[in-house]
Amino acid sequence: MLGELFIAFVKIGLFSFGGGYAVIPSIQYQANSLGWMSDSAFGKSILISGMAPGPIATNSATLIGYQIAGINGAIVSTIGMILPSFILIIIVALFFYKIRGKQWVKATLYGLKPIITVLIFYAAFHLFVLGKEGSMLNWTIGATLVIVGLAVYGLLKYKLHPLWVIAGSGLAGIILF
Repeated sequence: MLGELFIAFVKIGLFSFGGGYAVIPSIQYQANSLGWMSDSAFGKSILISGMAPGPIATNSATLIGYQIAGINGAIVSTIGMILPSFILIIIVALFFYKIRGKQWVKATLYGLKPIITVLIFYAAFHLFVLGKEGSMLNWTIGATLVIVGLAVYGLLKYKLHPLWVIAGSGLAGIILF
């Protein structure tokens, strides 16, 4: 059983792309095809994994491994899930270490900063503004922008710890929404 868990999660870790939530269908396919758990049990595992701190894919592997084979299953599943990424990062790091001082690498990394920033802002805009039904400008959008503004102000001006900012933003959300 431990070997099956390890191989299944190595395959998932190696061939699944797109982040934690994009990996869930691959995990479900393995869980169903190997008869590890019902769809209902799988759904509950994903809910618990999503609430736990850390990446949902790794949390899911750990929890499913634990449900299938106890603590050893959790360890084997977790190692299987993260091993492909770990090896890839080591290889990339070794390669990057050799070329990091080259001007074209520095220029490329510097050039990527603005596009990454734009992509983050686009995702936020798309999720919080365009995803709303009705007008793009309403009180919920305004309140959200005020919370964002105050959070950024608190982080930059007063050097607040991010946990305080998250807690304050959550409290503001509870009060306002």
